[in-house]
Amino acid sequence: MEKLKPRTLSGFMELLPAPQMQLERMMEILRETYALYGFTPLDTPAIESAEILLAKGGGETEKQIYRFQKGDNDLALRFDLTVPLAKYVALHAGELTFPFRRYQIGKVYRGERAQRGRFREFYQADIDIIGDGKLDILNEAEIPSIIYSIFRRFGLTRFVIRVNNRKLLNGFYAMLGLSEKSGDIMRTVDKLDKIGADKVRTILLDDVGLTDAQADEILRFIAITGSNAEVLAKLEDWRGRNEIFDLGLEELTAVTKHLGAFGVPEENFAVDLTIARGLDYYTGTVYETTLLDHPEIGSVCSGGRYDNLAEYYTDRQLPGVGISIGLTRLFYVLGEQELLNPDLPTAPADCLLLPMTEDFSAAVRLATILRAAGIRTQLYTEQKKFKAKMSYADKLGIPYVVFLGEDEIARNVCSVKNLRTGDQVSLPVDQAIELIKFGISALQSGSVILEK
Repeated sequence: MEKLKPRTLSGFMELLPAPQMQLERMMEILRETYALYGFTPLDTPAIESAEILLAKGGGETEKQIYRFQKGDNDLALRFDLTVPLAKYVALHAGELTFPFRRYQIGKVYRGERAQRGRFREFYQADIDIIGDGKLDILNEAEIPSIIYSIFRRFGLTRFVIRVNNRKLLNGFYAMLGLSEKSGDIMRTVDKLDKIGADKVRTILLDDVGLTDAQADEILRFIAITGSNAEVLAKLEDWRGRNEIFDLGLEELTAVTKHLGAFGVPEENFAVDLTIARGLDYYTGTVYETTLLDHPEIGSVCSGGRYDNLAEYYTDRQLPGVGISIGLTRLFYVLGEQELLNPDLPTAPADCLLLPMTEDFSAAVRLATILRAAGIRTQLYTEQKKFKAKMSYADKLGIPYVVFLGEDEIARNVCSVKNLRTGDQVSLPVDQAIELIKFGISALQSGSVILEK
């Protein structure tokens, strides 16, 4: 029989064990940090009714969605985690306690053209805070503090969380008489980092239909820079001309004021009037996070405030604020840039236990004791030569090997070898446990990401 050639579909990431461990470590940091801020884990189905997923869709979403028939059912794979959240909250609103704070780390699917750093199946890591009728502005200030905590725990210091407010932008465009074109303008301005001011101006003129004076006024406005206090002070020049602008300025000022109390330093947070986010459902504060030394990566965490999460599924007003990290893309780009710490352990076990006797009973008991103490232990019982057993541990990067022979059993000890240093000692089991735990703790103390 002719063998099929094994292959992985284009646009789908399949990792070897060591990098998979690195990705899992990043997920662990995300889960721990989200939980620290009082978010509950949520898991929604990967497959939903196409009608549900496409309620907000059309256009590019409908082109990219994986859609299929199963019997009489029109089904689709989720393309983000926000629409399933909207359905979930609408469905369970009577059973949830608000504000509802959830996090979700899960795979999503988009049938777009696969390219470098862009995948058809990828992990997103989202958090959202959903209110019932109202949601206090303080929540919009807490979100950047969570972003800050995550990236610091990843090992990064040189990043900036750029923040703006859609009400501010809508109010400004209303002053220019451009309310009907505000969505097109914001989607165009949002491309500024990618295509530059000249091309943005050309699109505003040719595609959006602005005059030279209008385009120039917009480019002057979004070019306001300085410290956060300086930018906010310059924005005061427009106060009093438009009610929506004034409300946006108040919200942006409040978010900025509270960030210091949340522990976010000035160097990691910037008011940036170019940030608009391309999605129309954002209505207030918007966020984008970039790595200062790697601007080519683009935004690694983005999101914002929206006033009605589930308007397509319920009349109940459910405002929210949230962020999303494209985890697979971030992981891929960090690996490509050689920013993932190669010294962190990626082994599936902390120690490999090698029985040196024909009777494995004592080794089984020792393995049980080590595991009960929290030491990840592999019991190796294959009939291989000693060199092959040590090679197995070395290839997997297992840091410790524990030997248990007749002599160790008689003396009620075990022999522990540190494969990184070559040191070997014989110790009572309780002391061996402490030695291994101390060594593993030291190995895991480094950061996941290295700044260069």
